[in-house]
Amino acid sequence: MDVKDKKRGRPIRGKDSLDKDVIITTAKALMLEDGKTPSIRQLALALQVDAMAMYYYFKNKEDLLEAVTISLVNEVYSPSNRGGWEGELEQLCFSYLILLKQYPGLLETLLGMTSTGPATVFRSRYLKIISDLNLGDQIETQSLNLLVDYLHGFALAMKYNQSKEHLLIEDIRGPLSLIQRILVKI
Repeated sequence: MDVKDKKRGRPIRGKDSLDKDVIITTAKALMLEDGKTPSIRQLALALQVDAMAMYYYFKNKEDLLEAVTISLVNEVYSPSNRGGWEGELEQLCFSYLILLKQYPGLLETLLGMTSTGPATVFRSRYLKIISDLNLGDQIETQSLNLLVDYLHGFALAMKYNQSKEHLLIEDIRGPLSLIQRILVKI
């Protein structure tokens, strides 16, 4: 179907109608397949709609990008408070790195965004995990920044590592343990 065959303007309602969830799901599938964030045109082509139809659901590309990345970050481990905080933090970090590995272009997308929606999701999960430590706002923020910078650096090292020894997500256990010991002593 080319652009001439597509209906312009507001999408039609029906059983195969377009909605935010369909757009987000398709964008995530394209990211998984291509390793990068799809353009509005690529997304419209995959959905067989006019590119302008995207703007009925999202005010601009940044709005769409934020919705897609929030949807992806929402897949990261959500603390249950059933285990110790150290295990919860490890699961959060592991699942975040798995997500970044599964979607190779996601980290660069997150780092280039001006919105904070995806970071807010991760932050709220982190704060829930460490809430019983009563660290205070400044230490919570500083420890989160340290952890996230470490995880992003590790994700980049995993992605671009050219050596014969591949980095494994489990390799973060030592540094993560150090961060956990520091948090307990504060």
